[in-house]
Amino acid sequence: MKFHREGLNIILFTLSLLALANLVMIFIFPVIYVYHILFWVFCGVILVLVLRFFRKPGRGLNSAVDDILSSADGVVVAIEEVDEPEYFHEKRIQVSVFMSIHNVHINWYPIAGKVAYFKYHPGSYLLAHHPKSSTENERTTVVVEDIKGRKILLRQIAGMVARRIVCYAKEGASVEQGSEVGFIKFGSRVDLFLPLDAELLVNLGDKVKGRMTAIARLAD
Repeated sequence: MKFHREGLNIILFTLSLLALANLVMIFIFPVIYVYHILFWVFCGVILVLVLRFFRKPGRGLNSAVDDILSSADGVVVAIEEVDEPEYFHEKRIQVSVFMSIHNVHINWYPIAGKVAYFKYHPGSYLLAHHPKSSTENERTTVVVEDIKGRKILLRQIAGMVARRIVCYAKEGASVEQGSEVGFIKFGSRVDLFLPLDAELLVNLGDKVKGRMTAIARLAD
């Protein structure tokens, strides 16, 4: 199993902390009892959770012409027509994918093109399901424009637990569909804002995979 570079320091810190805790346990209680075994099981569970969270799966790119791929693993929790006030200043279709702590937390570009806009917003840490989290939580906004001039806005949103958004986007940079746009540590949400004439290919409650699930299809 491969691990994402954003998690290497946390993995090393977790290993060091668990090793130190075990040394202290053995030093204070040198005779092995049942509670030693319970503590080792607890340490094993913590380590497995951390390793799973930062896993980087080998995954192909499932794309067709004009497809908008999911930028995250998770569950579709919102599909609605909204006014997008930051960049487009007009109505767009918003598709939101919620990532639990059990999902892969890498985020990917939904289309290929050029980064037309990027901005980081400090903010609150409301629950990711909260309606105001899209505009009030800590978040990043990335707009990608393809060769036909069609634009998709991607928004990484921190939640109550997630306190660290990583985004690699740089305005003017050319990006490939399915390449990494960033990482959200410990769960949260990704919103995509699509043109009104995009053909939706998912429904509320659908489980999606980044780089693989087509969220919608752009009109030519």
